[in-house]
Amino acid sequence: MHASTFAIGGDLVVHRLGFGAMHLTGPGVWGPPADREAAVKVARRAVELGVDFVDTADSYGPGSNEDLLADALHPYPEGLVIGTKVGQSRPSAREWRPLGRPEYIRQQAELSLRRLRLERIDLYQLHRIDPKVPEDEQFGALKQLQDEGKIRHIGLSEVTVEQIERARRQIEVVSVQNLYNLTDRGHEPVLDHCEREGIAFIPWVPIASGALADPSGPVAGIAAELGATPAQVCLAWLLRRSPVVIPIPGTGSADHLAENVAAAGLELSDEQFRRLSEIG
Repeated sequence: MHASTFAIGGDLVVHRLGFGAMHLTGPGVWGPPADREAAVKVARRAVELGVDFVDTADSYGPGSNEDLLADALHPYPEGLVIGTKVGQSRPSAREWRPLGRPEYIRQQAELSLRRLRLERIDLYQLHRIDPKVPEDEQFGALKQLQDEGKIRHIGLSEVTVEQIERARRQIEVVSVQNLYNLTDRGHEPVLDHCEREGIAFIPWVPIASGALADPSGPVAGIAAELGATPAQVCLAWLLRRSPVVIPIPGTGSADHLAENVAAAGLELSDEQFRRLSEIG
């Protein structure tokens, strides 16, 4: 039986299946959702189903995703952790550009606080390290926000073990959000490092698509054995993979949301876990 909760930063205890709010935007994560009312309902339903960790970013929309979450969930129920991210600019609908200038990071924190209607952001993650700005300046801006009481904990996204360790000379890193799933395990060393160091590992795109497309594949076979869906099997594998993993499947559909959340109760046998692990 895997642990059902994890304490991010030692004090933010959350269930180990969160909700990624990115899909509650317009096409290409640009602008507001086509049906705002439906999107608000999905966000509220996630919390009703027991989700207490919601992931967003200032670049989703940009800005509209944070606005929507505040409209849907504020005043926030006790224990709900909203993590947001900074450091990806959106010059146009098709562009995502790292932007880590310290004054930009600090400005965006103020805007996120305003949109989310928060006094302090519980988890603030650097969406990307900007290669054009010295790393210590980016980490220093986050440290300044933390010292000012505007953010509680700091995380990183799409980073290597070496980058995590360089950051830890300046800041306490409590979470890492990297691409990782059953069939894309390029960040295996980062996950292992996070587990050793007690850092939350938040895989984005947690539900692998390639292997799932094959109805005769091993994921579908194990799903049939468990009376579950392939997506649920992918999430169950992640939860079993390491006690520091907090998947954040995202969806704009209330039905998919319920299906994803139910994956937290799915138990893989040792043999099923081994078979799945061999896929990657």
